[in-house]
Amino acid sequence: MEWQQIIGFYHVANLRSFTKAAGATFRTQSALTQQIKALEEELDCPLFERIGKRKLLLTPQGERFLAFSQAVLAQYDGLLEELNELKGLQKGRLKLAAPFTTLYHLLSDTLADFIKQFPHVELSLFDRSQHNVIDLVKNGEIDFGIALESMVPQDLQKIRWKKVEPVLLIPQGHPLGRVKRVSMRRIAQYPLILPPKSSEYTGRRRLEELFQKYNLNYRMIMESSNVELSSLYVEKGLGISFATIVTDLPLFKSRKLEYIPLHHYFEPEYISVLIRKDKVFTSFKSGFLNILLGKSDIMKFSPPD
Repeated sequence: MEWQQIIGFYHVANLRSFTKAAGATFRTQSALTQQIKALEEELDCPLFERIGKRKLLLTPQGERFLAFSQAVLAQYDGLLEELNELKGLQKGRLKLAAPFTTLYHLLSDTLADFIKQFPHVELSLFDRSQHNVIDLVKNGEIDFGIALESMVPQDLQKIRWKKVEPVLLIPQGHPLGRVKRVSMRRIAQYPLILPPKSSEYTGRRRLEELFQKYNLNYRMIMESSNVELSSLYVEKGLGISFATIVTDLPLFKSRKLEYIPLHHYFEPEYISVLIRKDKVFTSFKSGFLNILLGKSDIMKFSPPD
């Protein structure tokens, strides 16, 4: 088994495409195909199931080999970082994934400080949905993920970062802005901008349950998976919307928006940093967490046992 075979298989398995994987590994498709074929012959089992001309699925053996290849590549990256650390070099790679709104509003200052403090570390950022963030952390493809605490599975380590509160977004001057304690009955009287009906957006399910509980009909004028998009159309007067936000953000200072707390219907949430429990920490990865969490001592954060 050769190193390039493991890398080639990893990319084919993740991209579900020989063509895309060939581009990612800077090899020809025929060379990559021959690599995988030789690997399957050595292991004496098929790793992929080819359905038609376009669909590529992992076999059970392929799923197991993917887990192996992920672990090997993660250990290799960790080894390089540890060797650099032993040489006194703050050099390596830090990979972080978070939803768009978190990247846009919450991380820019942290990342700027990190780059200044660790200029030789290669930083890679990924704009992903919360479910995708969790999958990337689980698979060892990124170092840190950021998502709502309630979504984090038990097999991942989570560190609380920021409190977020459920609110109703309304345009400035909206009639609901004069109501001290807004009810679902009043909310249902206006066009609503809602998250999609999907297991990924648990807020929509909770809203549906409340409308059913109070036997209310409502009119949805728009589905939006992005709070930035929703807030834009709220500001334009298209409808009102729901969000979980860090309430001290400057989002509303420069916008014609107001928010109404909904803590009488929903519990506060927390944004957390997600980490694999077996994660090996170099000093610059601990340093990133210390900057993010507002620690003054760069080595104050220590990884979980």
